[in-house]
Amino acid sequence: MVESNKNRVILIVDDDAEDRMLLEEALEENQVKNTRYYVPNGEELMDYLYNRGKYSDKEKYSLPGLILLDLNMPKKDGREVLKEVKADPKLRLIPVVVLTTSKAEEDILKTLDLGANGYIAKPVSFASLVDLTKTISDYWFDLVQLPDV
Repeated sequence: MVESNKNRVILIVDDDAEDRMLLEEALEENQVKNTRYYVPNGEELMDYLYNRGKYSDKEKYSLPGLILLDLNMPKKDGREVLKEVKADPKLRLIPVVVLTTSKAEEDILKTLDLGANGYIAKPVSFASLVDLTKTISDYWFDLVQLPDV
């Protein structure tokens, strides 16, 4: 594991409690040690990133090393969030991988155009989700050199 990536936070943005639980179980199965926080919508993601409200403790809620972002959420959807994050010079270096149920080419093209660092359709089986989380962890935390943001 790249030394500087060991303590990077993974911020998971998904409104579906069951999807969050399955993702957590898959990460646990892969023994991913990175701290993980879950937020249910884009508004809370922005509160987290700007340390507002219940996320005001900057030491506890430090900027993430990776954001896994669902697209279709209430309040503020993933497309709006992605546009906002990538427009902010302080946040735009944070890798954002879209992890969503949509396989629509329009969604893929739009999110990549907005600056997503990747687009992954959520797998249908738990075994595939375990494989996916292993790949994500290996790539973003073992191979890639992430900037300090």
